Amino acid sequence: MSSIGVLFRIVTFGESHGVAIGVVVDGVPAGVAVSEEDVRRELNRRRFCHIPVLNPRCEDEEFQILSGIKDGFTEGTPIAIVIWNKRAISDYYQELWMKPRPNHADLAWYLKFGRFYDHRGGGRSSGRETAARIAAGAIAKAVLRQTIGVEVSSHLVELGGVSISRDDYTFEDVVKAWEKPLPMIDDEAVKGAVDLLIKTATEGDSVGGIGEVLTTEVPPGLGEPVFDKLKADLAKAVFSIGTVVGVEFGLGFRLARMRGSEANDQIVLRGGRPRLETNRVGGLLGGMSVGEPIRFRVAFKPTPSIRKPQRTVDLSKMEETTIVFKGRYDVSTAPKALVAAEAMTAIVLVDHAMRAGLIPRVVKK
Repeated sequence: MSSIGVLFRIVTFGESHGVAIGVVVDGVPAGVAVSEEDVRRELNRRRFCHIPVLNPRCEDEEFQILSGIKDGFTEGTPIAIVIWNKRAISDYYQELWMKPRPNHADLAWYLKFGRFYDHRGGGRSSGRETAARIAAGAIAKAVLRQTIGVEVSSHLVELGGVSISRDDYTFEDVVKAWEKPLPMIDDEAVKGAVDLLIKTATEGDSVGGIGEVLTTEVPPGLGEPVFDKLKADLAKAVFSIGTVVGVEFGLGFRLARMRGSEANDQIVLRGGRPRLETNRVGGLLGGMSVGEPIRFRVAFKPTPSIRKPQRTVDLSKMEETTIVFKGRYDVSTAPKALVAAEAMTAIVLVDHAMRAGLIPRVVKK
């Protein structure tokens, strides 16, 4: 399916080299202030045109809001946003038809849909599709901010093996990281990562990375105790991004190597209510929010399209062959995908807050 959510629901459509991609956001409360600039700001965050090897296509992100917003406020009806594909070059992909790129979704799409799938630019499995999610995320962020006062941000903690050296950062530090060439809180890491990206591009290769998504304090009680856990829905939403290969909440796998006495977050009274003293668990217990910030890390695999010879199978002949990708490609998908992970987080949080009755159907009268 191409939709996610219960009360706050999005449906995306379109392919990388089609006329357009887009999203319909349903269940949006009426009375939320939303402007074109809100959407444009989020779409621009994924461009990274100042580092050409991260976005050779450098799409202008021309979009149009077709419905659901009047005089700067949401109407309570579905919001449709279309984003035009202006810079697609499909010629590069003709010689790749029926020759799936290793580690790309090409093979899975062929095995499921046969010759009917769109291989141009990766079709619907392209990272281009996430721009539609990011547009929807702009709506979700506005809803969160204006109803329950929650903000969502993210940063890169590692890119191609270049890691930040600090762990004492705040939410504000993470937000400010987006003023740098790469959203990393460590200036030395930024320089090292940019140099690595350029070097990797000259080698015709690619790199992966690790990002972290953080929120401000989330109201307690979001999520259901068993099969509709907030943690599970967040993981599902983030894993729906094609390049994601892992998610860990709080200290994640590091908790598995600790003793309980080291791992447990002590419960203390603060501001007249129970709080976690350290939040090693990432703001979720039993899969539900407990009034703390939510934080989790996301692992992104290297871009499958590279300019090095790779072995594959010509599916039209069922013969082994070798391909070399000659088109434009992002040396790393991690920075763009990180913005998509932010958007998916905001979308899930709005949905669960509405299900918990914290967000009304009409915000302003």
